Amino acid sequence: MMPTKLFILILLFIGSHSFAQMQSVGTWELGISGGGAGYMGDLNQNNPLKISGFSAGIYGKRNFNQYVGVRLNYTYGQIKAMDSQSNNEQFRERNLAFKTSLNEISALIDFNFFDFSLGGGTKYFTPYLFTGVGAVIFNPTVKFDGKKYELNNYATEGQQEPYKNVVLTIPYGVGMRYNYKDTWSVFSEIGYRTPLTDYIDDVSGVYPEVINQPIVRNGSNQYNLSDPSQGRIGVPGTQRGDFRKRDTYLFVSVGISFTFVSSKCYSF
Repeated sequence: MMPTKLFILILLFIGSHSFAQMQSVGTWELGISGGGAGYMGDLNQNNPLKISGFSAGIYGKRNFNQYVGVRLNYTYGQIKAMDSQSNNEQFRERNLAFKTSLNEISALIDFNFFDFSLGGGTKYFTPYLFTGVGAVIFNPTVKFDGKKYELNNYATEGQQEPYKNVVLTIPYGVGMRYNYKDTWSVFSEIGYRTPLTDYIDDVSGVYPEVINQPIVRNGSNQYNLSDPSQGRIGVPGTQRGDFRKRDTYLFVSVGISFTFVSSKCYSF
């Protein structure tokens, strides 16, 4: 996978070249999409394509020419992971779990590889790249005996203050578009996000001291939110998850868009 910074630099270079060389067609576009959502982090360390929930989105876009456009995007998704379902025996013994919704607003720049037909181009199909910047709201939870617990409220790693659940995120990905009828197009894309946090799954640091581990109870049943393993493997001071500094989440979607084509053209 191309590093995010290099990806952005290449895209900006290509985009600036297109602005200088191509005519602006000044079209506006509206689109909706739906699909799956996934996550890669402390509870899923090796499978970047694992889907664990759904996603849905809507966007408004300004196409400056057949190659470059900028869109304002809103996407909602849900992701989850459970050690108990892992193929890794050590993960199953660790027994951590989480589920969270994702509310993301982002500004994205799209670059079409081909001279796309809407607004005067010649190609009815094009692959494209996108990247940008956004913000995401998340709130990892876990259920015990039918009751939901918001993990950020329980300092599962002994935090002095709750971690931020609204953070910046960097989207990047690829897609394909097809203009199938007049101003209507269909598209499919996969986009990864690198949020500036390692707490999407509530796991980042080390197990806290036993006295500080939050335990919730329902009658005679109890659940340790820091260390739910059967054998209490969470030795205070040892790592709960992996050593990567960021979690990653992704949206995989298909959608439909409508473009308002303007006949007015002008040059930069």
